[in-house]
Amino acid sequence: MRRAIVLMLDSLGIGASADASRFGDTGADTFGHIAESCADGAIDVDGRVRGALEIPQLCNLGLAHAAAESRGAWPMGLPRVNPKGAWGYAVETSAGKDTPSGHWEMAGVPVLTDWGYFADTVPCFPVELTKALISRAQLTGLLGNCHASGTAIIEEWGEEHIRTGKPICYSSADSVFQIAAHETHFGLEQLYAVCQVARELVDAWNIGRVIARPFAGDVPGEFIRTPDRRDYTTPPPSPTLLDQLKDFGGEVITVGKVSDIFAGQGVSRSVKASGNMALFDATVDALHEAGDRSLIFTNFVDFDMLYGHRRDVAGYAGALEALDKRLPELLDILIPGDLVIATADHGCDPTAPGHDHTREHVPVLAFGPDVAPVALGRRTSFADMGQTLADHLGLTPLSFGKSFLADLMA
Repeated sequence: MRRAIVLMLDSLGIGASADASRFGDTGADTFGHIAESCADGAIDVDGRVRGALEIPQLCNLGLAHAAAESRGAWPMGLPRVNPKGAWGYAVETSAGKDTPSGHWEMAGVPVLTDWGYFADTVPCFPVELTKALISRAQLTGLLGNCHASGTAIIEEWGEEHIRTGKPICYSSADSVFQIAAHETHFGLEQLYAVCQVARELVDAWNIGRVIARPFAGDVPGEFIRTPDRRDYTTPPPSPTLLDQLKDFGGEVITVGKVSDIFAGQGVSRSVKASGNMALFDATVDALHEAGDRSLIFTNFVDFDMLYGHRRDVAGYAGALEALDKRLPELLDILIPGDLVIATADHGCDPTAPGHDHTREHVPVLAFGPDVAPVALGRRTSFADMGQTLADHLGLTPLSFGKSFLADLMA
């Protein structure tokens, strides 16, 4: 029996790419800077200076080795152990550093032309776009209309939104149109309906995603985003690993926001969950049920959404340690023929200025009962992972990527 599991540690970059300066991300290093901040006593947690990052399982799988090769120096405070899995790092070939590009490239479809972006001005959206959205969605107006952090903008505009009923619209350095609205005062279904209108409209500007950002609370200081986020993504431009496997008769089980990122294409069953621990539970449950030629694809969104974008180094470190403690549960239920790849889709360095993603290499950690502990080196595209999974599952080769399956079985 051949099964595959992808653990997408959303935003866990391991060192700036050679082209990082083009994105304003020179020196970005999500994992390395977290490890350094922990080891040098820079993090204060509830009045206590925390020590070095404690992630023994991830180190055993080769994360520290992958980071050291990518960044050129050993991550501070981490032990030097002999990895039990295969390890390396991958360079993104897609034009952007956004979520869909990272996921699609990993699944064999790099985004080689650039997305459209909204200018970092106030207002940031074209007048014809906002006029059309107000008219077609029957709104009284919009709030925000700028680049912003999702948590900061609901603090700024939440009360005005509740009073007027105008949704809060904002963007970022990604190709994205985000709409925040109160889940009871405005209503989830109305928010989703507005996002669907926006999805149709932003195609004219080649925008990758429209994101519904519901929140709760009645006054600043109490506003909090809720788990009912939805991503409305333009479909991948060509068939991905997911499409190939589903068409072949296999099963593709997505956990978390993965189905939204692929616009539902190639997905047999989508499991929704909120929070990294619930996502891990759902992954384990899916693995218990998965049959031959199954792919389970999970995105652990908290790393990016709660800690990377909010520049919360302590929170990111704690989330890594929490996931690390759960990994033995997954390792214990793997059977011969299972191949797991843990990776990321981009970086989001919590020590960097601003609140946007960072252009970085990503880890390539492969493990399972049949996997040899070998160095995979530098992979020239995230697509090498998708090609390897296609090879493992007995599929026709994808259009991009070079399989390293033979190395894993050495």
